[in-house]
Amino acid sequence: MPDKPLTPLLDRIASPADLKGLPVSKLRQVADELRAETIYAVSQTGGHLGAGLGVVELTVAIHAIFDTPHDKLIWDVSHQCYPHKILTGRRDRMNTIRQKDGLSGFTKRSESPYDPFGAAHSSTSISAALGFAVARDLGGAPDHGIGDCIAVIGDGAMSAGMAFEAMNNAGHLGKRLIVILNDNEMSIAPPVGALSSYLSRLYAGEPYQEFKAAAKGAVSLLPPPFQEGARRAKEMLKGMTVGGTMFEELGFSYVGPIDGHDMDQITQVLRTVHDRASGPVLIHAITKKGKGYGPAEERDDRGHATAKFDVPTGKQHKAPSNAPSYTSVFGKTLTKLGETDDKIVAVTAAMPDGTGVDIFGARFPGRTFDVGIAEQHGVTFSAGLAAGGMRPFCAIYSTFLQRGYDQVVHDVAIQRLPVRFMIDRAGLVGADGATHAGSFDIAYLANLPGFTVMAPADEAELVNMVATAQMIDDGPSAVRYPRGSGVGIELPEEPTPLEIGKGRIVIEGKRVALLSLGPRLAHAEKAAEMLGAKGIAPTVADARFVKPLDEELILGLARDHEVLITIEEGAIGGFGSHVAQLLAENGCFDDGLKYRSMVLPDIFIDQATPDDMYRIAGLTAEDIVEKVQAALGLRTLDSKRA
Repeated sequence: MPDKPLTPLLDRIASPADLKGLPVSKLRQVADELRAETIYAVSQTGGHLGAGLGVVELTVAIHAIFDTPHDKLIWDVSHQCYPHKILTGRRDRMNTIRQKDGLSGFTKRSESPYDPFGAAHSSTSISAALGFAVARDLGGAPDHGIGDCIAVIGDGAMSAGMAFEAMNNAGHLGKRLIVILNDNEMSIAPPVGALSSYLSRLYAGEPYQEFKAAAKGAVSLLPPPFQEGARRAKEMLKGMTVGGTMFEELGFSYVGPIDGHDMDQITQVLRTVHDRASGPVLIHAITKKGKGYGPAEERDDRGHATAKFDVPTGKQHKAPSNAPSYTSVFGKTLTKLGETDDKIVAVTAAMPDGTGVDIFGARFPGRTFDVGIAEQHGVTFSAGLAAGGMRPFCAIYSTFLQRGYDQVVHDVAIQRLPVRFMIDRAGLVGADGATHAGSFDIAYLANLPGFTVMAPADEAELVNMVATAQMIDDGPSAVRYPRGSGVGIELPEEPTPLEIGKGRIVIEGKRVALLSLGPRLAHAEKAAEMLGAKGIAPTVADARFVKPLDEELILGLARDHEVLITIEEGAIGGFGSHVAQLLAENGCFDDGLKYRSMVLPDIFIDQATPDDMYRIAGLTAEDIVEKVQAALGLRTLDSKRA
């Protein structure tokens, strides 16, 4: 274990109040020590690193100038909130971050008064901050009061439509509101789109560079005692005179660009805005993701997310896996299909690496589209591609696809357009917790007329389901699959489409039938083995499809067994509900069938290991055994697991 860094000044900071009155030189020291502390903390637990390192100086300066938590500081997405947590009384719990019963990896209202608004999805901060500002002016929260409202948003998050909707409304209302654009030219993936190009021009264009050079020369002519003050004035003048047109047209006073790592500039600008702003202001700060830690700066994603690592080298401590990830299996399968089908195109929303689209993109860059953090646009863009005769594969995490649901309904499903949704991170995801869990996609897609919805039990089935989706040209389809590695099964040499709406019997048994959807099949098989040792030999089936249901299979299981139990990694209202509807319509309950549905519980499950989360959810092999025994009226296991 590496030595904990020496942080003599940071050790004296128990809350942001302790930053008040410190000279800039001391704030610089706090920032240096905070950066070292953040690197050390994440090395011990894993988590989000690069984003936090990029805002260390901003974090210190904001808390030094503003009066948090009376002033409301809202971090967009909040990957970058680890330094903020260290400064706001949670330093001694950083070793619990993203772990069961520990600190969240994001801001969380229930965790601290310094987290006035929870986040984990992108582009919500300006809307929330504007809401606080209006509530302030209407007399909301009289017991505590609301002061300034500050939103810190990245350039990637700023590309989303919701951010501009909020800015448009804020400019119209004219409320005192401070938006800090943290521009590091990097979200999780390199930024895309016209906004990124516009921001680049603001600080790379000729007027800015010429002004900078002229100002530097002028300062050097002054006597040494006056140079420091002149330099600060020059930086302020530079910020006030360069660019900003687009933001000003939206009703914001624009300040920038400023160096987000220069404590002199940051504190001067924040203090001026704090003292003088009367309406909405946007401060454009240039930062570097992963700043101050070489291994993060050198990585393609600037150290966005990391496992535990060795601080001197940056080498991560990851448990090896003999099985490929579901994400890579999708990416490689789509690439293989793309070799012979030039109509296949891939669409993702700022997550090419996270969805496997980067694999397809490396081979077919002209048929690969990263639309940025814009899921609504990505869905309708895919619908347009489909209407235009292409075969779009729209790869978006389950939890992010929720952001484009109206478009899924209105632009895809109603028009029966063959958009193929590849839904990564389906089910519970571990350390990212409830905000990133793919709990609801079965329920919100399978209720739409004309949708084909599939869930593979393993990576081999995923290969064939991607090929199945390729061939569905008469309506939309979706394949949902989990985060992480597969089960280690051999992959088919050639992707082979499955028969639509057909499941399979995995184990022939009697009396009890276990009908699994998706990766819980392995747990159903383990439960069957455990039940076999108790004298019960259940049938185990793999549903494969939520929609259309394999009615022949399901009704046969109901007819031939006393108990039928469905198992899925989804919320109430999903696969089990569709099965129950089928059974009721066919009078199966009238014949005495005992039916049970095992789903995710009606709660949001906080972060933990995936295994712990599924134990909390009651979806382990042991839980299946208990459910069977209870349905049969037999004694359940002697004790509940913690």
